[in-house]
Amino acid sequence: MDWGTELWDQCDIIDKHTQSGLDLVEKYVKFVKERTEIEQNYAKQLRNLSKKYSPKRGSKEEQECRFSNHQAFMDILNEMNDYAGQRELIAENMMINICIELTKYLQELKQERKMHLSEAKKAQQYLEGTYKQLDNSKKRFEREWREAEKAAQYAEKTDQDLNATKADVEKAKQQAHMRTHIAEECKNDYASQLQKYNKEQNQFYFTDMPLIFNRLQDMDERRIKKLAQGYILFADTERHVMPIIGKCLEGITRAGTNVNERNDSVVLIEQHKSGFERPGDLEFEDYSQGINRASSDSSLGTPKGPLELLSRNKNKTFRLFNKKSKLPSSSLSPFSTPPTPSPANGPPSPKFGRDPLSYCLKEINKTVKPRISSFRTLKRTSVDSEGFTHLPPEQRRKRLQRKIDDISKELQKEVDQSEALGKMKDVYEKNPQMGDPASLAPQITQTAQNMERLRGELNKYESWLAEAGGRGDSIRYSTHSLNNNGAHNPNSPGAISDDTDSSQAIYTEFDDEFEEEELAAPIGQCTALYSFPGSSEGTISMQEGEVLFVVEEDKGDGWTRVRRNNGDEGYIPTSYATITLNK
Repeated sequence: MDWGTELWDQCDIIDKHTQSGLDLVEKYVKFVKERTEIEQNYAKQLRNLSKKYSPKRGSKEEQECRFSNHQAFMDILNEMNDYAGQRELIAENMMINICIELTKYLQELKQERKMHLSEAKKAQQYLEGTYKQLDNSKKRFEREWREAEKAAQYAEKTDQDLNATKADVEKAKQQAHMRTHIAEECKNDYASQLQKYNKEQNQFYFTDMPLIFNRLQDMDERRIKKLAQGYILFADTERHVMPIIGKCLEGITRAGTNVNERNDSVVLIEQHKSGFERPGDLEFEDYSQGINRASSDSSLGTPKGPLELLSRNKNKTFRLFNKKSKLPSSSLSPFSTPPTPSPANGPPSPKFGRDPLSYCLKEINKTVKPRISSFRTLKRTSVDSEGFTHLPPEQRRKRLQRKIDDISKELQKEVDQSEALGKMKDVYEKNPQMGDPASLAPQITQTAQNMERLRGELNKYESWLAEAGGRGDSIRYSTHSLNNNGAHNPNSPGAISDDTDSSQAIYTEFDDEFEEEELAAPIGQCTALYSFPGSSEGTISMQEGEVLFVVEEDKGDGWTRVRRNNGDEGYIPTSYATITLNK
């Protein structure tokens, strides 16, 4: 069934129907546009929400990310940010695949519909023009036939009139004959116009208009099909990003399952453990024995007020020191070691002189005033941050150990650079055309000075760590035990003490075994983006797509230290690989 056959007389209905179809497409485009605006606003609000609750750099919240529950919340914020990106992707795809495409197709349909309706209008006007010609010829034929009838009646009347002359009769007959001839011509013209109109009408209703209506039907069906595809795209656009959205939701779930409450407690202990011993019981200081003995030797009585004041001041000093400074109480200095506890039977009796009152005043001056001065020292003296003496014992040992490891790594870099400069100098001496060996002298001197400075700092921090009760397990390197002349240097941080005289090969072999046992654990992985030849000293070659272990991250110089599965280590350009560090 088609419109041209079944709806041949419903031109107005077809016109309204096709227009309503185009209006529906336009309405659906507006609907999708508003949906994209909602998605964009939703994504924007999600991004602002994630940004609002994300910690700023260097803030206290960022430092707390070492706890698993804080890190899980950070992971949730990151996943929400990715989720917002997927909502933006939905809005973008809907705008491109639905709104823009349908708008363009809608314009084409409007032009096509306008063309078809214009053709139908022209055919209608042509048929109406033909009908007017038919009507005019019909009216003319009617008029001329009446005039011919009147002329024939007048000729017959004149012929029967006895008073009419022969000339009048002949004239009337000629007039009637002329009118009859004209009427016959109008009749023939009317018949011709009628035949022409019937032919045009048949062409109009059976050929022209059915063809136009069928074209409009085809256009409308194509519109419906395109609109149906837009309906499907509305769902498919969101369905395509559902796997990624599912991964975001899985990441949020994984963040929740990665929370380890026991580990967070351990991290808090490791971070804030002071290492102080719990305070012991206060010993009873029996001053009454000496006072009673002195009273028996002298008639002057010892006042009780100063002794009570001394006892109160000592107790107050201990509590204040524990509350504010969190350091053990001391009568000499806040950084000195705690005093040795008194015996169980109490302190020894004070030896009074002849004047007990002088002794009490002297004890007050010796005990109370130094404590007051120690509090003033806390405010006025600067904290010794270099040796980390301002930290609790446990935290101080950790900071010292960390500092020793950092210095050892810097020292290893300097040693590697020194070896590279030495090899380069040998190459220049053997092949003068490649370079001047003297040009390397400033760099060699500077490297040697840096090595000596770092060795001194390493010895200093190791001594502090030994005083703090640490093990002093710093990173050692066999190359540290060689001085600039290649001889063993017992004072270097990498030297190994031995009572027996050994050859240089023995030292090297021992150090090599030590290095194999003490290989640093990888801190992450990296994937090579580009190939790197690794022709320079200390570097390592890699191929595009190769996966390596990260041993030491970039310190700001643009190089990262990596290791292969076979144990080969070296530096690569940081920008040549994507690096993922272990959390």
